[in-house]
Amino acid sequence: MNHAGMLALVKKRKRPVEAGAQGQVEVKFKEVTLYLVERKMGSSRRNFLTRLARSKGFRVEDVLSDDVTHVVAEDNQAEVLWAWLMGHGLRDVSRLAVLDISWFTDSMREGRPVRVETRHSIQNTPTGTDCSPPTAVANVSQYACQRRTTTENHNKIFTDVMEELAESSEFNESKGPCLAFRQAASVLKSLPSAVHCLKAIQGLPCLGEHTKAVMEEILTFGRSFKVEEIRCDERYQALKLFTSVFGVGPKTAEKWYRRGLRSLQEILTEPNIQLNRMQRAGFLYYSDISKAVSKAEAKAVGCIIEETVHWIAPDAILALTGGFRRGKEYGHDVDFLLTMPEMGKEEGLLLHVIDRLKDQGILLYCDYQGSTFDVSKLPSCRFEDMDCFQKCFLILRLEQGQVEGERGLQRDPGDSRGWRAVRVDLVAPPVDRYAFALLGWTGSRFGRDLRTFAQKERQMLLDNHALYDKTKAGRSGPSLSGPRHCCKALINWMNVWPPPLR
Repeated sequence: MNHAGMLALVKKRKRPVEAGAQGQVEVKFKEVTLYLVERKMGSSRRNFLTRLARSKGFRVEDVLSDDVTHVVAEDNQAEVLWAWLMGHGLRDVSRLAVLDISWFTDSMREGRPVRVETRHSIQNTPTGTDCSPPTAVANVSQYACQRRTTTENHNKIFTDVMEELAESSEFNESKGPCLAFRQAASVLKSLPSAVHCLKAIQGLPCLGEHTKAVMEEILTFGRSFKVEEIRCDERYQALKLFTSVFGVGPKTAEKWYRRGLRSLQEILTEPNIQLNRMQRAGFLYYSDISKAVSKAEAKAVGCIIEETVHWIAPDAILALTGGFRRGKEYGHDVDFLLTMPEMGKEEGLLLHVIDRLKDQGILLYCDYQGSTFDVSKLPSCRFEDMDCFQKCFLILRLEQGQVEGERGLQRDPGDSRGWRAVRVDLVAPPVDRYAFALLGWTGSRFGRDLRTFAQKERQMLLDNHALYDKTKAGRSGPSLSGPRHCCKALINWMNVWPPPLR
């Protein structure tokens, strides 16, 4: 064989495939232009991810320019990454969505750009940021009821993580860590500005070493590795899914998980599982009641309840409670407190309301619980999660035409129905217990903190039924002249922030 023939048998080494330009691949998402940061990612992995994104219709730039809308980085320290971006002479770096690789992974899995969540963002932590605590922060109370907390959360990147850690602790029945993370989230929500370094939270209450370690990790890397590990945990995923069903608590969810069930469909097809009425309703209307209820929808429900109650009893007293009373834009249900000006007249009121809702054809589910309230058993040193007043847990049909505003009902794309199911809770205490019930039903965490404050700072026992002075034989408190004023009097007397201002 001659020399030329031998050369013909030698295979030429293939040159590594470069990411190259976009080429002829169709761009499906023209509003998004990606740039993958090679630092820590490596050139080979960057080239592979670039080809993957382009194959799914994403535009990916090889050079960072003003055309880029989304910067994706992997394992980069936030401060170093932002300093690197600042040095590229872009017109407006602040408009960039600087994202962790988890956003890219989620988008590739979905085949489209997913919504940017707090966990995806790599927050800018500039070196020159003033880390001294603001004057307003220096006097932050350890009690949530004494902290003014608006609905504007400047530290969502931290509080979202704290809430997930609290939920995971709750699933593990770790009450201490669960409470600690929720208290930390509450404090961070009350701050008037974003936290950029740990020095800024020095001296703040309810922020322990574990919490600070989590915050430091987020400040450094833009994410919490512990939370990412939790999100991937099979048990956590299953319990979170199961408890999203109306009527399913952590214990039932744990029991189903231990039986090897991992999806809602598996539960429905398991012959040995007997669902109760509430759980059956939870599965039947799952697609609706697992969605958030908007403020516009809550207002529409309020009109229905008010019209129904006042049709039965024109002088009835009705109040919106829960998250919407605190000023939230969204909630998981709508809660109302109703009573009558005259003691005893509230008995049977809820049953009449239920019958009226049935007659209107909008009652999809009802669980009524009669009153077990006994004044002779007060005060009680043990707080129960549920008070003794008569109450009912409802699912109502809300029509599209009843909701004001452009968005209307919260529905999935392609849902052609003109209605959705909404959860509604009604509670009817006697008029002399109205103030305490209204405070208790304003929010479970708010109520818990009020009870702690009353006991430790006022030497009193507070629950949804009454307020008692532990240093005296009987009840002590402000003069409660009427239900419309007594709640305000109680709040003023205890020197705490009213819910609408928190």
